[in-house]
Amino acid sequence: MLLGVLPIPFLFVVQIDVEHILISAKILKIPPLPFVSSPAILQMSTSNPSSSWISQFKPGDRVEVSSDDPGFRGSWFAGTVIRREAKNPNRYVVEYDQLYEDESGEKLLQETLDWIQLRPPPPPPEKKKVQFKFGDEVEAFHSDGWWEGAITAEHSGGKFAVFLRGSKEQIVFEEKDLRLPVQWVKGKWEPRFEQVEREKEVMKFTQGMQVEVKTDEDGLKGAWFAATIIEPSGEDEYLIEYKTLTNDDDTEFLREDIRACNIRPCPPEIIVVDGFKVMDEVNAYYNEGWWVGVIAKCNKH
Repeated sequence: MLLGVLPIPFLFVVQIDVEHILISAKILKIPPLPFVSSPAILQMSTSNPSSSWISQFKPGDRVEVSSDDPGFRGSWFAGTVIRREAKNPNRYVVEYDQLYEDESGEKLLQETLDWIQLRPPPPPPEKKKVQFKFGDEVEAFHSDGWWEGAITAEHSGGKFAVFLRGSKEQIVFEEKDLRLPVQWVKGKWEPRFEQVEREKEVMKFTQGMQVEVKTDEDGLKGAWFAATIIEPSGEDEYLIEYKTLTNDDDTEFLREDIRACNIRPCPPEIIVVDGFKVMDEVNAYYNEGWWVGVIAKCNKH
């Protein structure tokens, strides 16, 4: 089977044979956000709203609202609780801050929502400035809400290209319009999807170890290339030899000094039982490397 894969950094479709695809969620350092019926389901693992850790919202409380509506999955919109329904205490009437009933923009939209769709506004970021980088999972402020996505490119001037999973768009944002995802779990905020601590200990590699490396060179961002560790070349840096990339005259395999943060062990082979489907996030083997992408279409033959 041939699959049309959309490499995220470049937004063009490439025909890839099915055996040249791996599941991104299993091999990326930071797993992509999965699609779920509602983002709130991830933060509240029980359907019993009487649990003591669940916030009982009051009129006037500030909240963020998730939606199951097509085109809005993975987004959060700010609003204010108007009242709690008398007949069904598990539902609240919420007025949005920036969504309106019609195009005239004269009256703010109000909706009656289940408690599981609501959460308090996330806390402000810590004083320590977040250094966003390629591959980070983020929420980006777009179309009056916060949308889940991943950084696909770093631009000058503190700007970042972000692939928004809900709308399938890649948009460039300023740093001020990005925030790290968090989730409301049993009455407290936690990092989303066990985000990797930025001060984590750097992994150590040994001579001869088979690895994959990434580069920040233009045209190669978003790809992982097979390589072998030759030797340490500095603090948290290694001399590696590529297995598929050669020097300019093609006489020998290319060697480079690579920072440890751009090296990972070779991912294990994953058996896909049910096959791939449109919009699956994958790594596809193309031009001698594994590229982060999204399946755009399936071509059977």
